[in-house]
Amino acid sequence: MLYDYLQNITFGQPLFFLLFILIPILIWIKYTRGDKRTAALRISTIKGISRNGSLKYTFQNLPFWLRILALACIITALARPQNQYNETRREGEGIDIILCIDVSGSMTAQDFLPNRMEAAKKVAIDFVNHRPNDRIGVVIFAGESFTQCPLTTDHFVLISQIQQIRNGLLEDGTAIGSGLATSVDRLRDSKSKSKVVILLTDGVNNGGLIDPSTAKEIAKAFHVKVYTIGVGTAAGYAPTPIPTPLGTITQPEKVSIDEKLLQNIANETGGKYFRATDNSSLEQIYADINKMEKSKVQITTFHRFTERFYPLVFIALGLLFLEGILRYTVFKKFP
Repeated sequence: MLYDYLQNITFGQPLFFLLFILIPILIWIKYTRGDKRTAALRISTIKGISRNGSLKYTFQNLPFWLRILALACIITALARPQNQYNETRREGEGIDIILCIDVSGSMTAQDFLPNRMEAAKKVAIDFVNHRPNDRIGVVIFAGESFTQCPLTTDHFVLISQIQQIRNGLLEDGTAIGSGLATSVDRLRDSKSKSKVVILLTDGVNNGGLIDPSTAKEIAKAFHVKVYTIGVGTAAGYAPTPIPTPLGTITQPEKVSIDEKLLQNIANETGGKYFRATDNSSLEQIYADINKMEKSKVQITTFHRFTERFYPLVFIALGLLFLEGILRYTVFKKFP
């Protein structure tokens, strides 16, 4: 109960705590100058009437300490203990973003850890966590394209859909044009002033019903900015799992990225082309895109306070009442 009371407590008038200097002064007066009365009757010894050991004598200063505790409660109450509650209101406009991710067989290459696809999923999830105000969706493509998750602000569902991405969901191949066209289609009816596609691939367009150049023109027509990312080691060959009748074997496969095409798509749509050669460079690319595409959101914070001094006032009154009863009954001094 006490913990709940003290949690998140602030003080509206903390200068009143300076009054605590009165407490040691009162204690000093009590024990150095108090109760020094002139004896009305002189006797040779008080041994026979000594009160040492009696319960009343032991607790004779209890009323004084009750008054000191009451004073401490009153001072604390004057400092106005209160709970502060912050309410945040977000106003403004976010960005609509489609993450367009290649899921072809070559994305299982192990030049990234544990492989290209898992690395791409991880950075995509991190990116989503850094964009709380934006609608984000996911399109995947291989030999064809598919909307894994439409635009949404429910990032819990979005992250769950990203985690379910795996190789083999679509016919194999690399249909860059189809992937981009599907992504633009997801943004076509968007009312956002800023529409972005982040297209990640590790290959050369070799399939799909829509040519990449056509998809690029569609993106330009709908004012969609495209950031393109080519993934693959700079060493030229990457260890890639290959299924065989005897099981899966890993062998070097040539890294083939159509960088000229990706640069052209990015440049003509107002985006930028990036090359990722390992996990850290891929993470940095998403961090750079995150900085370049800032949401226009105004955050207003409201502070609300709930006063918590009432219990201290009631405790102080109770202590003073108890002190008065004890002083004029149990500890009453007779002349």
